[in-house]
Amino acid sequence: MTPMTTEQVAEFLSVKVERVRRLARENLLIAKDHDEDGQPIFDKDDVEKYKELAKRLGGI
Repeated sequence: MTPMTTEQVAEFLSVKVERVRRLARENLLIAKDHDEDGQPIFDKDDVEKYKELAKRLGGI
């Protein structure tokens, strides 16, 4: 697992950090862990799969 922070995911997906948090809340992106501040940590493979699926469905 290659961990990514919320900020890294937002940059990778070209969206705002708030959008990433909402995707996590809605279980569209599943956090694998949480950091010491309680922020979600995502697996890079999962983020890449989400991006590909979102592209196929018309965008993020």
